[in-house]
Amino acid sequence: MSPTVLKEGPFRFFFFSREEPRMHVHISCSDGEAKFWIEPIISLATYHGVNKKQLHEMQLLVEKHIDEIISAWKKHFPG
Repeated sequence: MSPTVLKEGPFRFFFFSREEPRMHVHISCSDGEAKFWIEPIISLATYHGVNKKQLHEMQLLVEKHIDEIISAWKKHFPG
C-alpha cells in the first residue's frame, strides 16, 4: 500500500506502508522517483530517472508542504 499524500504539478507524494520507520516521503513523476528524509533534516535519500532540475523542484515542494507531509505521516503511522 502506498497512500498518496498530495499531488502538485507532475509530482505525486506518497509513503510505502511497510518500509523503514524513519520519517521520509517518496515523490514520483513520469521520469522517475526520489526519496527524501524528513528528519532530522530534509535531505535527499535516493533517486532514479530524474534530473537535477526535477530534484530541486521536488526538494522545494517538500519544504513547502512539510507540515502536510508530517501530519499525513503521523496519521498513517500512528504511535
